[in-house]
Amino acid sequence: MNLKINAFLNLLGLIIVIAVNALANILPINGLNTGQISGFYPNYFVPAGFTFGIWGIIYILLIGFVVFSIAISFGAGDAASEKIMQAISFPFQITCLLNAGWILAWHYLQLGFSLVIMVGLLVFLCKIFLRIQDLERPSKASYKFWLQQPFVVYLAWISVATIANVTALLVGIGWQGGSIDPTFFSAAMIVIGFILGVYFLIRFKQYSYAYVIAWALFGIYSNQINVSYLVGYTALCSCSTLLALSVIKIFDRRCTNPI
Repeated sequence: MNLKINAFLNLLGLIIVIAVNALANILPINGLNTGQISGFYPNYFVPAGFTFGIWGIIYILLIGFVVFSIAISFGAGDAASEKIMQAISFPFQITCLLNAGWILAWHYLQLGFSLVIMVGLLVFLCKIFLRIQDLERPSKASYKFWLQQPFVVYLAWISVATIANVTALLVGIGWQGGSIDPTFFSAAMIVIGFILGVYFLIRFKQYSYAYVIAWALFGIYSNQINVSYLVGYTALCSCSTLLALSVIKIFDRRCTNPI
């Protein structure tokens, strides 16, 4: 597809995402705001409200990606930038539709459908991430950043959101863990998030992915520590360990590649 057409569709997709997410709380859609719906399905994996401020960063990063994709379409980037932009534009456009679709499903309390959409969003973000790994990186650091980091941060948050969506669905259908205490179940979900953070940190050296996971875990700690010590301290220990590992990796990298 033509670079300019892809850039236009990227812009259109992001406008749809921002518009639907804004209307979800301005109208609000189905008379309910997004956070209010979360309250219908109380569980031990829900982070503090301030944690969701990460969406502001995600939108800023995605706006940056769209701006750079427009610049690339007008010849401002190198060949590597053009290849990356072409490779990830279509899956990005799909993620925009899935993001907007999830909002509609969530606001109309279609938990099962919302989870299917969320998993689809996660799959396409993974596809974008892996495509970028397979391609030559742009020569300019700015293009390298804006063509990759928005999707690393986005992928990290959706990884956590998918776990949260699964937990909300289980609560919605009345499953309370069976013989498993709900706090143990939530602690296990936290450990899964921690493992994902460690994997991306060690395998791909993606510090921003680890930091987003750590932020989510800190949010869970802040919201749950007075409700469940097990959940709260599991989240805090996981967050602290993830941050410590990132510091170790940074020092190890500097020792291996001294300036």
